[in-house]
Amino acid sequence: MHEKIVILDFGSQYTQLIARRVRETGVYSEIYPCTTPTEEIASLNPKGIILSGGPCSVYDDEAPQLDPDLLELRQDDGRPVPVLGICYGLQAMAHLLGGHVQRAERREFGRAHIQVEGDGAATDLFADVPDGSTVWMSHGDHLTELPDGYEVIASTENAPVAAVHDTQAPHYGVQFHPEVVHTDFGRQILENFAYNICGCSGDWSPASFVEEQVAEIRERVGDRHVILGLSGGVDSSVAAALLHRALGDQLHCIFVNNGLLRKGEWDQVQDTFRGHFQMDLHTQDATDRFLERLEGVVDPEEKRVLIGNTFIEVFEEQTDEIASELGHRPEFLAQGTLYPDLIESVSFKGPSETIKTHHNVGGLPEELDFELIEPFRELFKDEVREIGRLLEVPEPIVGRHPFPGPGLAIRILGPVTRERLALLREADAIFIDELRARDLYDEVWQAFAVLLPVQSVGVMGDERTYENVCALRAVTSVDGMTADWAHLPHDFLGHVSNRIVNEVRGINRTVYDVSSKPPATIEWE
Repeated sequence: MHEKIVILDFGSQYTQLIARRVRETGVYSEIYPCTTPTEEIASLNPKGIILSGGPCSVYDDEAPQLDPDLLELRQDDGRPVPVLGICYGLQAMAHLLGGHVQRAERREFGRAHIQVEGDGAATDLFADVPDGSTVWMSHGDHLTELPDGYEVIASTENAPVAAVHDTQAPHYGVQFHPEVVHTDFGRQILENFAYNICGCSGDWSPASFVEEQVAEIRERVGDRHVILGLSGGVDSSVAAALLHRALGDQLHCIFVNNGLLRKGEWDQVQDTFRGHFQMDLHTQDATDRFLERLEGVVDPEEKRVLIGNTFIEVFEEQTDEIASELGHRPEFLAQGTLYPDLIESVSFKGPSETIKTHHNVGGLPEELDFELIEPFRELFKDEVREIGRLLEVPEPIVGRHPFPGPGLAIRILGPVTRERLALLREADAIFIDELRARDLYDEVWQAFAVLLPVQSVGVMGDERTYENVCALRAVTSVDGMTADWAHLPHDFLGHVSNRIVNEVRGINRTVYDVSSKPPATIEWE
């Protein structure tokens, strides 16, 4: 059993980032709903508890509240279990204990600079965090009166109460978000909590995750069989490698051409997985079926659901063929689902806000005929890449940029047609090829082209044109939950634009997206 820090999810979009940051320190963490009974939390023997942020105000009628017994939990040696409240978590703790939380006259979203006050408890939490360092604020409420026994240990210009401490127990709260990359020393703060305050020694790593998952999958599956939808992207590829290590020829992969793949992808994926991995790979080209059903559809959510449902239909056909070969139907369905897919789609482990539906979440039928295996549902993209390297997945696959399940359909704003797909494929291929040629591909987290639903006037060869507009998108990120637009060199962007306009007949203008996430999402749909 690993040392464990439990994170209670009050609905923040960034809850899993807390878990990820804690795991980066070598301490295992798990997320539970904020409604989890305290007795169940106690049974986990946590070394510490972190209360996440959330979208509610503590004074709202239906806002999730903190169980008073949670702050009374004791470790085996009788010491109190340390608690760290983040944003809403701080406010929920203060509200419970008689402090006052009110709507702030001036909301605070973005960067602020922290000043640490005092020593002792402040030193424990803010060890090696310099005064004036940047923290990330995202709140409309603030703490105006401390509970009895609490003291302020940090402030910012706009937040006199930026961090607090219970003088009688190892209970802390911060108004800012240490889990996001915009907080310069956020990881240090969480590491201080895990080691200085919770007393953890650190006994978790991706390597231990691989060993445990292989053992768990073998035990769960036994001599039965698993099918997996393979796209050639990082998530499904690493999941396939992990399952293949655990199960060998009990794994059967299915690769469906939905007509929405990138240029050359249909052949590349087959060559890689039949050659390098020597896996049992079943393929079906269902381009015509997908494009016929997408005809005239413009709403992005409708596209996603339609593609997901059609994929399930084709997937079932391939599964029937596998069942015929085996003499029985495979019992398990494996997916490379990551946490960002889940947190942006459904209330996974708390009252989180829905952003959009993902194909491998919303596309599944309500009554699934398989037991589901999702080994990466608690992980982020960069963690999966690290696991892929441990599993010796080739670097061209492990290092690939994320690609959405609905493929190019959600990078074509408006109707999806063969002609528009052809335009986008060529433009996207030019952009990616040039990024690789200039050694910029690995400098950005994700890059792609988008075909816009507008046309613009141009002049080419002294003739008027009225053709499509292509947008280029490139972002830098650690985990995809937040992202900044990539500051690519102007001469590079000009060169890419020139190639696209000259080589892709039907596009006469390119633009570059300089939006960050938030407020925008990385994909346009």
